[in-house]
Amino acid sequence: MEAAEKAMKLDKGAAAIIAEPERILEVHIPVRMDDGSVKVFTGYRAQHSTVLGPAKGGVRYHPSVNLDEVKTLSFWMTCKCAVAGLPYGGGKGGIICDPSKMSKGELERMTRGYIDKIAPCIGEKLDIPAPDMNTNGQVMAWMMDEYSKIKSQYEPGFITGKPLGMGGSEGRTAATGVGIVVAALEAMKVKKVDPKKATIAVQGYGNVGSWTAKVFAQKGCKVVAVSDINGGIYNAKGFDMKKLDAYYNKNKTLKGFPGSKNISNAELLALPVTVLAPCAMELQLVKENADKVRAKMIVEGANGPTTPDADKVFDKKGIFVVPDILANGGGVTVSYFEWVQNLYRFFWDEKRIVERQTEMMQKAFKKVYETSKEYKVSMRVAAYIVALNAMAMPMKMRGIC
Repeated sequence: MEAAEKAMKLDKGAAAIIAEPERILEVHIPVRMDDGSVKVFTGYRAQHSTVLGPAKGGVRYHPSVNLDEVKTLSFWMTCKCAVAGLPYGGGKGGIICDPSKMSKGELERMTRGYIDKIAPCIGEKLDIPAPDMNTNGQVMAWMMDEYSKIKSQYEPGFITGKPLGMGGSEGRTAATGVGIVVAALEAMKVKKVDPKKATIAVQGYGNVGSWTAKVFAQKGCKVVAVSDINGGIYNAKGFDMKKLDAYYNKNKTLKGFPGSKNISNAELLALPVTVLAPCAMELQLVKENADKVRAKMIVEGANGPTTPDADKVFDKKGIFVVPDILANGGGVTVSYFEWVQNLYRFFWDEKRIVERQTEMMQKAFKKVYETSKEYKVSMRVAAYIVALNAMAMPMKMRGIC
């Protein structure tokens, strides 16, 4: 952000406002556990900005959730929505808990309690939650049901990521993976790389990583390496993603897939591939391993997988980096489509959704790439310039700064 501010000479007042979230809510949720005891969980909701529209962002359940994390992620969501050209600001929420140690009933009671506590600050025109780490369509369904009870009316538009049949959208499950591939294909165009000759390594095989790998294969690219929490696998000839996906769904691991070689996560990151797509956790590409990366381009599927020190190394090596706030914007783009469909009670088919998502992401990539050339900065700095410009103009016109 500081690099973008310096390059674009952002108004100091606007910079000071953007540096802090508009609103932070901390709540404490008493939950009756299955053994009869009562446990109090701490939850957060941060609304970074509503300058461009309602706050938008997921809710995560994890033991490491903390206020600083939620604030930072809400800022990222503001930038991601601005880069994608969506009428949203950024929000983020979370509860400090370990969902793996909770029953379905305990999770439901905690989820409903969270919505009860944050209800005054959310809504389809104020703040629209969505799934994030360890939350899914079932959790969103509980949230929608609880909020509808509070409002005494059906409220599907207040939340996205819902199951189909409950206001959910076609194409939502694959949306982030589709968007990553769209960004990668646009990067290949500007770098004059033939997708049919491209090799791909995908770190992470959750929803984002698995769909990224599958969509790359559908586009004719050769996926030569993938990894999950247990490690990675490699095949220079490329994987049949239908067979690999079936194997993973059956065995819950990638290791042992016929015809593959087991590799470590570190080895996957260092493979000489066309595209490295980190789609797992943050802080995977750091100063200590950046010099070992041999990919021609990095397309960030995860939030914050690259540190600033690693970015400097990639810049010196000439590795083209498509930043997270551009590359993984497919999820929030299709969430926007879901919201619009809920508002109008009129739904589109998956073909139309993928076409619109592709058009919007291609437009966003073009704008960021042109900005990088205009200011002679990296794609990451250019993406922040695009985002900050999108916020600064309406702030000035509305008299906020």
